[in-house]
Amino acid sequence: MSTAVIRYRTRPEAAEENQRLIENVFAELESTAPPGLRYSSFRLTDGVTFVHVVDGDGLVELPAFREFQRNLGDRLAVDVSRDDAVVVGSYASAMRPAQG
Repeated sequence: MSTAVIRYRTRPEAAEENQRLIENVFAELESTAPPGLRYSSFRLTDGVTFVHVVDGDGLVELPAFREFQRNLGDRLAVDVSRDDAVVVGSYASAMRPAQG
């Protein structure tokens, strides 16, 4: 099983579209639940830098992910940086909406 950390910066006018496409990937993941895949995506506070952490296989087969990648080059301000990584530890608690 491979883990990859991907980082890139979008053009400012493309950041919202990039996030929307990522959200579509997560919606498809919710409905398909590929076994053995762990995927996280982050938008940094500068608003244009995105980081993805992918652990396992199956992401690239999703139609929503292929759509995300289709025009990615047009949205980028800098090239994509991809690094292989080794998981040292991982923790996830159940995410629950705030009670109020």
